[in-house]
Formats: sequence, structure tokens, C-alpha cells
Amino acid sequence: MRTMRVPRPQTHQELGMSDVAVPNVSSSLPSAPRVLDLPREEWTAVVARFTGPDVRRALWQVVNTLGPLAATFWAMYQLLDPAPWATALLVPLAAGLLVRTFIIMHDCAHSSFLPWPKLNDALGFVTGVLTVTPFTQWRRDHALHHASSGDLDRRGHGDITTLTVREYLALSPKAQRQYRFVRHPLTLMLLGPLHLMLNQRIRGKSKATRNKQVVSVWATNAAIALGVTAAIWAWGAKAVLLVYFPAMYVAAAAGIWLFYVQHQFEDAYWEEHGQWDYATAAITGSSHLRLHPILGWFTGNIGLHHVHHIGPRIPNYRLQQAHESHPVFDEAPVMTIAQGMRTLRLALFDEDAKRLIRFADLPR
Repeated sequence: MRTMRVPRPQTHQELGMSDVAVPNVSSSLPSAPRVLDLPREEWTAVVARFTGPDVRRALWQVVNTLGPLAATFWAMYQLLDPAPWATALLVPLAAGLLVRTFIIMHDCAHSSFLPWPKLNDALGFVTGVLTVTPFTQWRRDHALHHASSGDLDRRGHGDITTLTVREYLALSPKAQRQYRFVRHPLTLMLLGPLHLMLNQRIRGKSKATRNKQVVSVWATNAAIALGVTAAIWAWGAKAVLLVYFPAMYVAAAAGIWLFYVQHQFEDAYWEEHGQWDYATAAITGSSHLRLHPILGWFTGNIGLHHVHHIGPRIPNYRLQQAHESHPVFDEAPVMTIAQGMRTLRLALFDEDAKRLIRFADLPR
């Protein structure tokens, strides 16, 4: 094994619902960062072997995702009046297929799904509309996330807001209560999906949002409005509310949890910008979420998040093969679903211990 870990000093990661203002508190962290002892030319060579689309596999993935999604929605609609309980039982299946649809959009955002840029982006737009996500805006947010993941000085790009202990203690009591509310597991999992669906409808100008991204947001909004209007005209408002919305809500909750556990775990990599290293952040700051093969299919193998972060242009259908190709990928922290559920209580980065902690772990 060619990886060196400085005796498990740990740092942490971010994911953001950026409604809580972060005070300007300096915290000089202990030096001794973890470093992945693997030459850049070696890991780039590994990544290059699996980078790029396979047209046959990509087109088949579109067919075996959007086809079953349409069939599931049709079955849910047909069963809505005679057997509403059967419609409810199909919600998890539809949600899983929406997650898989989102993964297609995700790969299109990395230009890794299809070899033809215009067709790749058109597919990204369509799958973005189906998952209420503005493709071009999300692509920009996600690129910033990849470029800063694990960097304490560049938090807040496509993440859940995570404060350090010192930042949290510097807040007023009211702001501390607000932050506790935002980071509560029930807020994340129950209100988070609504926030995700509604917050992307309007975006102001920022580093991540330029004219091109604003156009994407409003074009997506227009397409969603047109789609909803057509669905209501064809099948009625009841079908939209009881077929599509529950499935999208569950899919959004699953997506939030997946993204959370991929970067929010006790010893995830976090370093100040001057000590931050891209490859180390990718491998030790992203989890390897072990899922049953069926769940891996629905999630596009995104549980192999460490592979995706070091090689973002590796399409989802090649992640497993890439993971098995080099021992460096075994360095990623392994996570199970049960462990992932427990990480929802982690809320603060302890600058001294260099790990994520719970509110209950704060000194009294």
C-alpha cells in the first residue's frame, strides 16, 4: 500500500444550506496534515483509464432508467383511484428511479455521459427538469464543490453549512439555536427536500451564478411549469400531487442523505487552504458507502464517492471497475447505511481534535 497517514489527525467537510451567517473567526489548526503518498502522474494515469463515455452503456442506461420511470408513474396513476395503497407502495420505486435519473444529469454535468457536448447538455437539461434541478446552475455549483471539498477556507459550495467549534461558540444564543435547527436530523431529512426543490427556483448573482446560470434557472422553471401544466391538463392536479410529488420528495430526501454521508463523517479530511491537497481530499474526505447491488444500481454507484472525486469524469457505470483497479482506493473510509444514519448527529468541526463532533460533545 502506498499511502501514508499522519497518525489519524482528522479534518472535516462541508455541505451547505447556507442560511446561517458564519462569523469571521480565525482558528489556526495544528499542522501535520494527512498526505496521500501517491505521485500525481500515477493517480492521473489510473483515472485516465476509466475516463470518458461508453455510448452503448450510456444509451442503455437512459433506456433502462427513463423507461421504467415512465412505466412506474403510469402504474401509480392507474392505481390511484382503485388502489391508492398500491400507488403508495410504488413511491419508493419511483423515487429510486428519480435518483438514478439525477445521476444521469450529474454525469452530464461532468461531461462524462455522452461524447457529443450538445446532446450531453440537452440530456442534462431534460433530466434536470425531471428532478427539478437547473442543469447549468447545478453544474457550476458542483464544479466549485469538487474544487474545494475538504478545504476549510473555501466552505459553502453545494454543501450543508458546517461551522467549526470556535465559530459556533462565537455566535449569539439566537444564532446558535438557528444553526442547531438547521443541523437537526429531522430538519435535514424532512424539511431539506422542500428546501432543495424550492431554493433552486430563484438564484441571485454570485460567484457561482452568472448570466448563463440565471438563464438556466429560469429555463428550467419554465420547463417545469409547462410540464406541470400539461400533466394537470392530461391527468389532473390530484395525480401530480399524489404521484409525482411524493416520489420527488422521497428522492430528494435520499439524495440529501447520500450527499451528507459522502462527506460528513467523524474523520473526514479537512485542512486549511495552504495545506489542502486535492487527491488526499478526494480519497480520505469522501466515503466509500457500501450498498447492496440493487441500491448501487438505483444510485448509479455514487457510494464509490472517493473514486468519483478523484476522477469526476469517470462515468457512473465505470466507478466500480476503477475502484477495483488500484489499492489506493482502499484507503477511503468505508461506511454502511447504519453508520451513515449515525453521522446525521455530527454538526461541528473541532479544530483542535480535527474531527466532526456532535453538539453533545461540546465542553460544558
